[in-house]
Amino acid sequence: MTRRLSSTSLIVAAIVALVALGGVAGILHNRPGGPGGAPPLAGTVAHFNLLNPRRPAPAVSFGSVDGKDVALTTFRGQVVLVNFWATWCLPCLSEMPALDRLQAKLGGSDFSVAAVSIDRGGRATAEPWLQEHGIRNLTLYLDPQSRTALGFRVAELPVSVLIDRKGRIVGRMVGPAEWDAPEAVALVRHVIAETP
Repeated sequence: MTRRLSSTSLIVAAIVALVALGGVAGILHNRPGGPGGAPPLAGTVAHFNLLNPRRPAPAVSFGSVDGKDVALTTFRGQVVLVNFWATWCLPCLSEMPALDRLQAKLGGSDFSVAAVSIDRGGRATAEPWLQEHGIRNLTLYLDPQSRTALGFRVAELPVSVLIDRKGRIVGRMVGPAEWDAPEAVALVRHVIAETP
């Protein structure tokens, strides 16, 4: 036995369908990684901790290999991934090649990796390790007294802090990551693509 729907029932069904489709479209629009949505977090960066709302990065500086102080504000206008590491930290060392490849892939006027060594021996300790392990694309920065690390409240290593073009902290990752993996690259590209 078939039953015909009244015109009112058809209108109600159509409205319900449109509302449901609109809800799905809204979910897709605001999904992580979607237009206007949060940065995508999966795979190697699944445990990246987003800061919401973002807040300004601390007013800190670190040393360059030529002995000059480099203020973090020097990077304003580009996205920067500040990575705190040391030669005695095995997880740090395991992620350095991936950071080097990320810098090679995305580095330029829009993005930089700032590899900040907290080795007490400074350049004399960190630079030979980078050279010995073929790390060629990263610029070495030094924080032998851990002042910059303290400014970022670094309590363990490695720690990577992603900062947007306005100098605000997007979030941080405690522990190593494969920074050149597709999901990590997608996270960085998402922040690069944000409207300044």
